[in-house]
Amino acid sequence: MPPKVEARPKNWLEAVVLASLREQESYGYELMRRLTRFGAEATNPGTLYRTLRRMEREGWCTSEWETSKGGPARRRYSLTAAGEAYLDLWIAALEDYQRHVDALFNLYAGERS
Repeated sequence: MPPKVEARPKNWLEAVVLASLREQESYGYELMRRLTRFGAEATNPGTLYRTLRRMEREGWCTSEWETSKGGPARRRYSLTAAGEAYLDLWIAALEDYQRHVDALFNLYAGERS
């Protein structure tokens, strides 16, 4: 069996969570569902919550506990201005990364022609 190649940038989950929170405040469980849009289907919930805690320590997001009569308390996450700025850096880095990937694809396609 050939080896599996992981082609995502390191800490990809950060960018995905930031983009998702930019779109809408969210709860951890809801974020898990929304991450599938970004190709993060196999994200372990523990990994997501550790990432959220670290992002909160960095000041990229905040959270508040919300209680309801119909269920347990939930933590709602929101993007901060610092998180928005960090997401902008991520997007710039990913645009540069995409240029390199496109160049690789063009090289690969040229060799196969």
